[in-house]
Amino acid sequence: MRERLTRERLTITLDAGILNHIDAAIDGTNIRNRSHAIEHLLTKALGPRVRTAVILAGGKGVRMQPFTFETPKPLLPIHGRPILEHILFTLRDHGIQHVILMIGYLGEKIKAHCGDGRQWGLKIEYAEDGPLSGTGAPLRKLASRLTEPFILSHGDVLFTIDLEDLIKHHYASGATATMSLTSVDDPSEYGAVRLHGQRIVEFSEKPKTTHATSRLVNAGVYCVNPEMLSLIPKKSHAMLESDVFPTLVEQQTLFGYPFEGQWFDIGTPAQFERAVREWKG
Repeated sequence: MRERLTRERLTITLDAGILNHIDAAIDGTNIRNRSHAIEHLLTKALGPRVRTAVILAGGKGVRMQPFTFETPKPLLPIHGRPILEHILFTLRDHGIQHVILMIGYLGEKIKAHCGDGRQWGLKIEYAEDGPLSGTGAPLRKLASRLTEPFILSHGDVLFTIDLEDLIKHHYASGATATMSLTSVDDPSEYGAVRLHGQRIVEFSEKPKTTHATSRLVNAGVYCVNPEMLSLIPKKSHAMLESDVFPTLVEQQTLFGYPFEGQWFDIGTPAQFERAVREWKG
């Protein structure tokens, strides 16, 4: 059951310098006023913490050929910086310190580029996909290494998500997994969801447009409890989208986190070109 978030009115006196920092956090959209800004900043400082992230970076990027014949998709550049670096910097800026990169196709190039992460203030480790493929099967290998909630991200998405807020909502809901959600005009290329409150009650991977559940789609960034890994079937091409998420929907433990930030799924040359034009990260 979702934990009820209660609030109590307080009167406080603050130094003018601190108040300036609070006012600077107000953007009128995600943070609307001083009260919301103070709560947001305190949550970042005192709220539940997630220190580890896993990035799925082992795919062959077939739809991105010929760009990916010699370069793994996560290393394709956006504004002079590889997609993967944008993701790593976003994670670091939201308190993530430890990253496990799941690598496969041209994985040695990713290792050579990222190293151990110290140059970016991160600790980066690697896990090889090996003969496993899909979005689920390689994750099974990490069960013994992941004992606390973690952030999970695909290695080909650019996003501006308040990860601290995502984590807060994950802990408050009691979810096994919390899926970030964004809105698109055509959900047929993504995983469309239907919500009841914050709980996902229907998940449809790549629905026909005429039968789409909604225009809210899976943005490819999650907060996940390690017990989800035990739900991944023992087959070489297990998929989160078809083999795990439907089970979580049945168990009523898959929750959604809609956000209004930037989001680009770089799966095709057209999407890559759009990200080059429009990404503001």
